Amino acid sequence: MGDPMILCCGEALVDMLPQALADGREAFVPHPGGAVLNSAVALGRLGVPVGLVTGLSRDFFGDFLRDALVASTVDVRSVVLSDRPTTLAFVRFEAGEARYRFYDERSAGRMLQMADMPVLPDSVSALFLGGISLACEPGAEAYAGLAEHSKGRVIMVDPNIRPDFIENEARYRDRLGRLFAVADVIKVSDEDLTWLAPEAASTAGQVAGLRQQGARLVLVTHGGDGVEAYLPDGTRMQVPVAAVEVIDSVGAGDTFNAGLLASLAADGCLTPEFLGAPDAELLGRAISHGARAAAVTVQRAGANPPWHTELET
Repeated sequence: MGDPMILCCGEALVDMLPQALADGREAFVPHPGGAVLNSAVALGRLGVPVGLVTGLSRDFFGDFLRDALVASTVDVRSVVLSDRPTTLAFVRFEAGEARYRFYDERSAGRMLQMADMPVLPDSVSALFLGGISLACEPGAEAYAGLAEHSKGRVIMVDPNIRPDFIENEARYRDRLGRLFAVADVIKVSDEDLTWLAPEAASTAGQVAGLRQQGARLVLVTHGGDGVEAYLPDGTRMQVPVAAVEVIDSVGAGDTFNAGLLASLAADGCLTPEFLGAPDAELLGRAISHGARAAAVTVQRAGANPPWHTELET
């Protein structure tokens, strides 16, 4: 059995970002993308043994994504290859906001089935799930099934809710509820909480709604206003983050997830036992490490997570 591995489970896609040509025309340049791929890349760069479960095409876009993963030391042995197309996301920026057009029909990632899910080796100690892969069926059900059959391993979920991808809200809410019930850690943004529990008048009330679904350790990110941690025993922690100049927020949350998991793993705390009754000091250190990693990402363009050497100074 090798070193304990974190297995990221979810989407890997190609972001087609606009770039001006010398003659004034606009071109689209491919970049590796997808929330779960971003977290896997960030974990690999932080020196953590990490693998990715996703569907990749055998087309040249799939080769492009595979090369990017390998370059960031992500184990790709659990990738499911097929002749289906790669998911493409074309991006335009309007009034400073990114507008996406996705091409995802019958893609290599979306069409995964439970039968495609790998048998997990004993070396896999934790699973991370999230992103649009939890909304896009049928693959969403395959990822949920993998989590439900992985009891005994740490499970972290970041739904990173994108309402435009939700075709059946009732099924999506049910799926998230099933995942929250088996998750050791749930990370949500304040926007996610508003969608999950719009009737609640406060963050605490929204988290209480997640508790009713079985949630234990809940982390709520508030951008530059820090992170709230709601512990299983009801304790609430507030962890501040350093103010930095934000150039591009793409990939910030994904990098935070990786930094958090990397710190917990380094301290021997990435276990169901610790997360069921976490030590506040060690948990605070992990949250701060995640915030430090995310702070590097937001200070440069694109989802470009830091390498571990960038956090050692």
